[in-house]
Amino acid sequence: MGARITVVEDEEALGVLLRYNLEAEGYDVDVIGRGDEADLRLKEGVPDLLLLDWMLPGLSGVELCRRLRTRPETERLPIIMLTARGEESERVRGLSVGADDYVVKPFSTPELMARVRAMLRRVKPERISSQLVAGDLDLDRETHRVRRAGREVKLGPTEFRLLEFLMQSPGRVFSREQLLDGVWGRDIYVDERTVDVHVGRLRKAINRGRQRDPIRTVRGAGYSLDENFTAAAKPAAQRAEAS
Repeated sequence: MGARITVVEDEEALGVLLRYNLEAEGYDVDVIGRGDEADLRLKEGVPDLLLLDWMLPGLSGVELCRRLRTRPETERLPIIMLTARGEESERVRGLSVGADDYVVKPFSTPELMARVRAMLRRVKPERISSQLVAGDLDLDRETHRVRRAGREVKLGPTEFRLLEFLMQSPGRVFSREQLLDGVWGRDIYVDERTVDVHVGRLRKAINRGRQRDPIRTVRGAGYSLDENFTAAAKPAAQRAEAS
């Protein structure tokens, strides 16, 4: 079961983006748009991590953070504060009321996901896996190594992130724009055709001889990690070992 993350964010579009990317990483996500509502909901149940906006209707993120730190059940809840306030004095204020980390908007989505993973790995190591497995593909997030059927696959950093992103949601089709947001980040301009180039490089690296291509191209839609690859690859590998 993935870690439970509560997002308190009143910008609907940003809330949707955060839910999408966090669920793609395998987390169970709850998005709340008001500070006072979040205050009530967090009394009913405590998540594994809280992403908290600074400016909220009903109750500010700073005040909610302060309140959470006074309650025994949430005094150790990991909190990452999201805010457009980048001044040093404001960062100090956010940290002084109990936030564990501070991310200034606009932020890089891959960077935020990395911060979430790092915090969960530190405080809830049992709730996040360092390895992703799909068929005969194994990806290790900690060592940044990829193996296919025991063979080490050499990947550049972008191809590694692209494979990691696809392996997190087998069968899910991602448009080129979604891949750009998830792998490169919203604040970096990259032409959509660049995605095709890197998918081509990834395919060349992971496929050898007659090995089945795990990446499916969906015409007019984008790319996905073929969900049938996971089921088909293991029996094939077992037959190879038997021979």
